[in-house]
Amino acid sequence: MVQFYDPTEAEALFLRRCVDLAAEALDDGDEPFGSLLVGPDGDVLFEDRNRVKDGDATRHPEFEIARWAAEHLTPAERAACAVYTSGEHCPMCAAAHAWVGLGRIVYAGSTSQLTEWLRAWGMPGGPVAALPISDVAPGVDTAGPVEEFADEIKGLHARMRGV
Repeated sequence: MVQFYDPTEAEALFLRRCVDLAAEALDDGDEPFGSLLVGPDGDVLFEDRNRVKDGDATRHPEFEIARWAAEHLTPAERAACAVYTSGEHCPMCAAAHAWVGLGRIVYAGSTSQLTEWLRAWGMPGGPVAALPISDVAPGVDTAGPVEEFADEIKGLHARMRGV
């Protein structure tokens, strides 16, 4: 059974934007994922969505956030930021997050939820093990999934797969 996280009002607004970015990605022919980098004062510093449709499977928004943060923020600034995302980081993105020293991650949908949906639809998983962030980057503080977004995120993934 999924144990849901109850976000603050501000967190829910950031996650809402992430889910909207995920829908935007899907509408553009990409996989439905979107993410924000938020500074300690609550300002959105960077946002992106999946951009893998052209063949570069590393163009996940969480990975782009790590790249941007490494280039534009000091280690102390990175540690004070939070990443909000429509879906829990994959192992590649969780590792990038930890390597650049970003702070907390709050996600709307979890890896276990997505894995469960794919299994129910008779779909294969991805080419990388579906590990939770805590298995890849155990020192990163995480919160999620969030129940209010579950049906919408499931619907985006179903639409992408034509189910």
